[in-house]
Amino acid sequence: MSDTAPEFSVKIAETESELRAAQALRYDVFVRELGGGGEMVDHQEGLERDRFDPYFDHMLVTDKATGTVAGVYRLLRDDQAVRAGQFYSEDEYDLTLLKASGRRLLELGRSCLHPDYRGGMAMFHLWSGLADYVEQHGIEVLFGVASFHGTDPQALANPLAMLHHNHLAPPDLRVRSKVFQSMDLVVIDDLDRKRAMVETPALIKAYLRLGGFVGEGAYIDRAFNTTDVCLVLDTARMNERQRRIYAGGRG
Repeated sequence: MSDTAPEFSVKIAETESELRAAQALRYDVFVRELGGGGEMVDHQEGLERDRFDPYFDHMLVTDKATGTVAGVYRLLRDDQAVRAGQFYSEDEYDLTLLKASGRRLLELGRSCLHPDYRGGMAMFHLWSGLADYVEQHGIEVLFGVASFHGTDPQALANPLAMLHHNHLAPPDLRVRSKVFQSMDLVVIDDLDRKRAMVETPALIKAYLRLGGFVGEGAYIDRAFNTTDVCLVLDTARMNERQRRIYAGGRG
């Protein structure tokens, strides 16, 4: 890596090769690094993919100097979900409340960064690109599953309980896990808040800073070797400070 900060481009994948580049980064992170799997994963080609990929928009952040895909996001609007037959996270969460709200929905997923670009500006560019996409499509509610590594909820008791006690979604947004794993694993007075924050992945903390909520209950995803929570972000509930963070400091 050079001493100069990389310049990035942000775009929605338009070609098969761009989609494969996104799937290759997902494979490196979710399969090689985190031990995930899935019936459509292509180990020979090194691609993490599933049956939903053709329906999603795939956002790529690319280092303009090297051509390296630094980060990806997978985006599914409600009109695309109709064509797919469901939202991806409906396998894990009952989304009836959101779908019946009459509001424009966007499901987020498969967010990951190349190891060389973590802690830098690549995530900022993903967020900024997402903000532009939300504005372009008039999105009102964003949601999606986010993951803790591992499938033992007791090992994650502090962060899960912190989310349950402090960030549970209001009733009109409170989606519920279909295979219910309680997150109320530590009484609030016994919560180790420092440990909870340390053990909470950066992506989840970023949603919380934006005013995001979690649905009720976690979901144990053994195929992906994760414990999932459903994050929900209502753009109408975001305050101005949060909007500025989300929009990359603009406005």
